[in-house]
Amino acid sequence: MKLKPIDPNTELALRDKDASAPKKALEGDDLKKATSKETERVGELQQVLYADGRYALLIVLQGRDAAGKDGTIRHVFEAVDPQGCEVTSFKAPTALELEHDFLWRIHARVPPRGMIGIFNRSHYEDVLVPRVRELVPKKVWSARYEHINEFERLLSENNVVILKFFLHISKKEQRKRLEARLADETKNWKFRVGDLDDRARWDDFTDAYSDMLRRCSTEWAPWYLVPADDKQVRNWLVARCIADRLDGLGLEYPRADEAVTKLTID
Repeated sequence: MKLKPIDPNTELALRDKDASAPKKALEGDDLKKATSKETERVGELQQVLYADGRYALLIVLQGRDAAGKDGTIRHVFEAVDPQGCEVTSFKAPTALELEHDFLWRIHARVPPRGMIGIFNRSHYEDVLVPRVRELVPKKVWSARYEHINEFERLLSENNVVILKFFLHISKKEQRKRLEARLADETKNWKFRVGDLDDRARWDDFTDAYSDMLRRCSTEWAPWYLVPADDKQVRNWLVARCIADRLDGLGLEYPRADEAVTKLTID
């Protein structure tokens, strides 16, 4: 089983049942072994990506609160050399960032060739939050779909490989995870009363996510819908998709200079 790019020409309902693990998904020890195999592939291919130096890989993770963005990063990239990977978590824009166009702060964090860049939330917040909370007029946020598509086209034409994953969690599972977070003293200190505001606007965010995924899933920067209620299945599917994409780039280690290959060390 593999993730498939979202078809921009097909309606996307984002139903709760779509967040469950697919019937064909592996289970138990088979799932653990398969996940370990894929994360090891990601680690091995990242080393070749770094040495090859022709491409950068940009991973975009979006999802509702508790969908597992942090957990995906920890587990999918556990075998990656930290020197070849950078994670950026985008918070609310600063005063300086608000004085620029909405993509200004994003472009500055795009990984250079040879590197993997991971966005924990991203420029897509600017077609979600402003829309649902009515912070800007519709003509402003709706124009951003095309701005984003052209921005990502520019990156792609400069050898930035883009993979975007929407971690789809059901309302029931989110409640379970939020309650567990509140009961955990190592995590509840980060919880804010306002964190529940988005849950109260569940349907509005569902509509915004659906439009975002359809309108910005392109040939050069596809969106993938990841069923995220089962954490292990989530990690397996994301790791496999990343490994397969890297494997298809034809990466190779550079040939050493002839003078180097003839060296002898006493």
